Amino acid sequence: MPMASPQTLLLCLLVLVVTGDQGQQAAIPGCYLHSFNVTVRSDRQGTCQGYHVAQACVGHCESSAFPSRYSVLVASGYRHNITSVSQCCTVSSLRKVKVQLHCGGDRREELEIFTARACQCDMCRLSRY
Repeated sequence: MPMASPQTLLLCLLVLVVTGDQGQQAAIPGCYLHSFNVTVRSDRQGTCQGYHVAQACVGHCESSAFPSRYSVLVASGYRHNITSVSQCCTVSSLRKVKVQLHCGGDRREELEIFTARACQCDMCRLSRY
């Protein structure tokens, strides 16, 4: 079998490199429930404490930035050159759960905490609750 020229090998390598990235799908945005362990204490000293598996919202959502429309430029006195649109992974609903706290001996207390029930990509804000 004849050996390929260096130029042919280089061209094949470039085609593989360029088309290789197109085969990989970009990360799909999404916002999902994620479990984590939480320690619940009745006070700073930990007089009573218990453990619970709570839910958080974890993921990433779409965002974009693009040159502002002419009307936006005019309205902003030509200071708002770029317009950004973004969403954040947010808790869309909560639920209360009861956690049993052990206080030593046979004494127990019960405390209610919130955990995420559902998540969604939504407007970014400091807090909904």
